[in-house]
This record gives sequence, structure tokens and C-alpha cells, in this order.
Amino acid sequence: MASAYYEIRVAGTMPAEILLDFERLTADVAPVETVLHGPLPGQAALAALLARLEEFGASVMEIRRLRDQGPPAVTSAPHSG
Repeated sequence: MASAYYEIRVAGTMPAEILLDFERLTADVAPVETVLHGPLPGQAALAALLARLEEFGASVMEIRRLRDQGPPAVTSAPHSG
């Protein structure tokens, strides 16, 4: 079964030692939110991740399923020449 790629936005900045718990995900940390993104093998893995975030007292603001495999594609704007 292929993994789905998710983006999960959490209110506030999560400490680095907590982010280490989510080894398959990468994180972008900004002053007002932390964005976790990466593949999860299924709904059970997503539920486990959300339960873990709840244990840390994190407030999940948004969850988006981006695609079925891999990170979002980077596209470049066409240029006129």
C-alpha cells in the first residue's frame, strides 16, 4: 500500500526535541506555527500521529492530504522570451 503525503499545521512553535519523535516527517517552524509534512502509510498512522500531538498539548489547526506519494511537486513559472 502506497503512503499518502500529508501537511499538518500546528499552532505555535514545537520544540526540537518533540519534533524528533516524528522521524519520517520534516518540519518547518515559524513563530506562529509548525508545519509537519511527509508520508504516512494509512489512516491508522495519521490517527497515531494526531494522538501523539495531543499528548504534547499541540493544537492542530489544519490537516491536508496532498498526494498519494512523495512531496508536492515544485513547479516553475513559464518564462516568456
